[in-house]
Amino acid sequence: MKKLIQFQNIVKTFGSQVVLKGISLDIYENEFVTLLGPSGCGKTTLLRILGGFLDATEGHIIFDGEDIAGVPAYKRDIKTVFQRYALFPHLDVYGNIAFGLKLKKQPKDIIDQKVYRMLSLVGLEGYAKRDVTLLSGGQQQRVAIARALVNEPKVLLLDEPLGALDKNLRKEMQLELKRIQEEVGITFIFVTHDQEEALTMSDKIVIMQNGEIEQIGTPIEVYNEPINEYCARFIGDSNIIDGTMKKDYLVNFDDVDYECTDHGFHTDEQVDIMIRPEDIDIVPRNKGKLNGEVKSVLFKGVHYEVVAETSSGTSKTVIMHVTQNRDIENKEAKEMISASSFYMDLEDVPTLSDAEVIARANAHAWNEDEEESDVSLTTVDYKVEEKVGSYNCTFATDKGTSITIKIAVTNPEYTEDISNEEGVQAFDFYKTIDEIKESVALDTDLKRWANATAWNLDDESKVEIWDVKYDFDDEDITEGDYPITFSTQGRELKIETTDHYEEGQRIGLNFSPEDIHVMRKMG
Repeated sequence: MKKLIQFQNIVKTFGSQVVLKGISLDIYENEFVTLLGPSGCGKTTLLRILGGFLDATEGHIIFDGEDIAGVPAYKRDIKTVFQRYALFPHLDVYGNIAFGLKLKKQPKDIIDQKVYRMLSLVGLEGYAKRDVTLLSGGQQQRVAIARALVNEPKVLLLDEPLGALDKNLRKEMQLELKRIQEEVGITFIFVTHDQEEALTMSDKIVIMQNGEIEQIGTPIEVYNEPINEYCARFIGDSNIIDGTMKKDYLVNFDDVDYECTDHGFHTDEQVDIMIRPEDIDIVPRNKGKLNGEVKSVLFKGVHYEVVAETSSGTSKTVIMHVTQNRDIENKEAKEMISASSFYMDLEDVPTLSDAEVIARANAHAWNEDEEESDVSLTTVDYKVEEKVGSYNCTFATDKGTSITIKIAVTNPEYTEDISNEEGVQAFDFYKTIDEIKESVALDTDLKRWANATAWNLDDESKVEIWDVKYDFDDEDITEGDYPITFSTQGRELKIETTDHYEEGQRIGLNFSPEDIHVMRKMG
């Protein structure tokens, strides 16, 4: 097949911003090529440079064997269809399609012949005299395509032409565009950020990121063999897992070795592993390669999307000491006072202040008979030493209303999970029955009360506390000690299945060596 277009080290800058960073790409005759990537990745800029609407800062474009750097847009054998079709509202359908031919002073019979052929090609027979402003979005797009194709260019550029259409019409036009391209037999270069459009229509997909090409391949190649995590996530749903390539055809994740079909990596190289959701089968527990628990089920029309946790995250369990409400009444002063005992880290003792003690104990006093009922705590009496132990703390008002609590100083142990590279820390804590019942977002309050935190052991970055487990009814809680477990997110895999499963159901998961795709780490 003949090379029609060669991008050779194309660089484009706007001021100090580098939009294209040395793009090199070959496009062949009669190919349907899609430039795929997020907004701002440079795909439209590359298209506009090819169309002659922008000049490259560096590099060359060879078109049909000639450098076209100095050729103006109107002289290039290239036509463009934009997202906004830019039809002439004062011309009917025929007039829009015939416009370029009339500029070339083609004979009337030749114009008629070509226009009506285009109307037939795009499925608009009988629409020649229609007002273009009264056409639907899909019909307007067909007119724009016909207007471009009637000039018989060697290349048609399409800059997100389906973006303004609704979902059903987009699907219809994807198939229509591919049919038109095959029938006219010219090169189409299509720009989109929609993966479905790229997979449906393309002979070749070019995945771009930050002004560079990440991967070039057929739809099957980029879907089944993405080169890295970025490409895997951009094309279809994917489960990405950190792993180690033990040797050719053997990869390890979650401390288990799995046979695979990949090779050519270094021994014990850190890699990313991709398993597509549709490649995972749900089987009875203990009958697959992994066991898991169903965390969520989402009906997607033709299938269910099941999320299963296959290994737990890093966890830390603490004790919540629940006491009766500690409101103490001073009848003579008509005052009430309340405070709760609390735990604190030994390291925090040197910087402990009255304000912090009041906050940690949630200490406050009030007058029952007045609207502005808050009463100042004028006494905060405590002597906390820099050693593990239990210390009294007394809060009091000017009128002698007082309450004494315990400050428990601990040297907390945190949980480390080397396999997850995570640490979790949390404190035991005291709470009253009313404080628990009055909580609006209990999980969030439990994390706050226990000062639960998690971090990455490698770089000490923050990790989210994903799950809070407890076994009590917050509306019917009584005095006592209650274990609370804080956990980071475990390994979760997304599965697509036509069978229905219930949340909490324990299952097995199975996949074949061909379903495991190993990728080099990005960067």
